[in-house]
Amino acid sequence: MAILDAPGARPSHPWSRFAARSRHLLDEVTMRFIFHYPETNGPDGDVLDAGPLRDVAVAAERSGFDGLSLSEHPAPGARWLASGGHQTLDPFVALGYVAAATERLRLLTYLAVAPYRNPFLLAKTAATLDKLSGGRLVLGLGAGYQKSEFHALGVDMAERNALFDETLDVLAPLWTGEPFSYQGQHFSARDVIARPRPVQEPLPIWIGGNAKLSRRRVAERAQGWMPMSGGAELSATARTPALGSLEELAAAIAEVRDAAAAAGRSERIDVLHSYQGAGIHTPATDPDRHREAFAALEKAGVTWVVVSCPGHAPSATLEFLDAFGATYLRS
Repeated sequence: MAILDAPGARPSHPWSRFAARSRHLLDEVTMRFIFHYPETNGPDGDVLDAGPLRDVAVAAERSGFDGLSLSEHPAPGARWLASGGHQTLDPFVALGYVAAATERLRLLTYLAVAPYRNPFLLAKTAATLDKLSGGRLVLGLGAGYQKSEFHALGVDMAERNALFDETLDVLAPLWTGEPFSYQGQHFSARDVIARPRPVQEPLPIWIGGNAKLSRRRVAERAQGWMPMSGGAELSATARTPALGSLEELAAAIAEVRDAAAAAGRSERIDVLHSYQGAGIHTPATDPDRHREAFAALEKAGVTWVVVSCPGHAPSATLEFLDAFGATYLRS
């Protein structure tokens, strides 16, 4: 979603009123930034065209980013991939590799599809990654939207919301390391125990999606929300309502946090926004415009921002990381 007009233009996007009111915050932005490993679109090319994962992760950490994220599509439809879909690594395996190459980067699955996995296997995978990384995992989860992928994995898409809720029922109590029983739709766990426990208590779960059900899950059961930006077309593809303006996003964030407080929760709910402002792929061009946008997002309640860049060549990825870090993170 373009937040402001092309480089050199003054703001004309509906979000510009927020940006204009937030200029006094330009030097006070405290949001944290995640680099999303650039995705290779279509069946041609290689998933690592943007550069060796280790080199990119190390460069992101050196540039001042707070985290690195990866998405997943274990069995995407050929038609979807040919029409602009993207290739992925297994995010848990790949983030384990990133953990070994870095020291402080948070490791975000952006996002893993909860209904694809038995929740006990997901709990084990997440706890293992959190343990081995020294407590750096953020488990980003979603309900999924690709029918062909559900079919390929033997999961009934019509059950995706029920299966997601089962996953949320299981994860937190299983991570205590104490005996646990649960009767699911397709499994029966009786007095089972899972070790290791995660390092983090709680291991943060961030939930993606704009629907009221997604927001209710965040308010009641998660530590973060990942609303989807990118316009009506992307929202339609992902089967989630669009959030168009910054005012709409701010209102939705406030609603989620109010619902969390009404549910008796006192901890802060993190909010991740995918920033795609025009010109951000050349970070040093018109930086004040992007700083205004970042300040406006923070004022709206966003706590984390994720950015990426075209993944055509390793040199371009490393140049983007260095320029973004020098312009916004290390200055």
